Amino acid sequence: MVSFNQEKLAIIAIAGTCLALTGCSSAPQTELTDISDPYEGQNRAVFAFNMAVDDYALEPVARGYRAAAPAAVQQGVSNYLEWASLPKTAINSGLQGRLENASLATFRFAINALTFGTADLLEGEEKPYSEDMGQTLASYNVPEGNYIVLPFIGSTTMRGAAGYIGDFVLNPLSVVQGTEAGTVRNASIPVAAVSYRATYFDQFNDAKYNSLDPYSRLRSVYYQQRSAQLRDNGIASDNEDEFDSFFTD
Repeated sequence: MVSFNQEKLAIIAIAGTCLALTGCSSAPQTELTDISDPYEGQNRAVFAFNMAVDDYALEPVARGYRAAAPAAVQQGVSNYLEWASLPKTAINSGLQGRLENASLATFRFAINALTFGTADLLEGEEKPYSEDMGQTLASYNVPEGNYIVLPFIGSTTMRGAAGYIGDFVLNPLSVVQGTEAGTVRNASIPVAAVSYRATYFDQFNDAKYNSLDPYSRLRSVYYQQRSAQLRDNGIASDNEDEFDSFFTD
């Protein structure tokens, strides 16, 4: 019998959502709030689902985590998640020809493996730029594609969704067998979600509760953040400078 872990289920969900959207007819131009979002109707339905998950699960858990977990524990979790992402950065940096960044990520991963990433033994030293497969595809001039909202994951684009799948496939932990590796692999996804939600708790709640249209605002935030990541890494964004400030509607 085939066993599906969380990463395999995520790949199926991403691929399924992309196929479903490509099979949907786009809304008339007059009904769109942005031309990069032709599947806005379907995206808003997924967004509503994600907001319900946030209402009943993620926000309460993140609030409790912020209140109950000591600062040192929260920092340790953040350190671990950063450490666990370093193989992805090393691989994608190599694919982009950024060998210095790849070496830096590999060295930092190896040293901090002594604490399983919970403590940064190289604090104060130069850190690598975070890289993912979406950025790698952008560096090879793969078109960004339309904006989509994925269940649980949230805002991305067609290129970004392909990047998620690539990063899952290339994740070294995905090919490591054993109980400990499986536990680390499966725990990382929900832990990352709670940690991210807790870190940006006030900013997210501001967009969620104080916006006339939270969907449009969070779409804008996504493009701003992604444009900044691509710009910092020397890659032009297809949507750079087209969106409002995070803190304005």
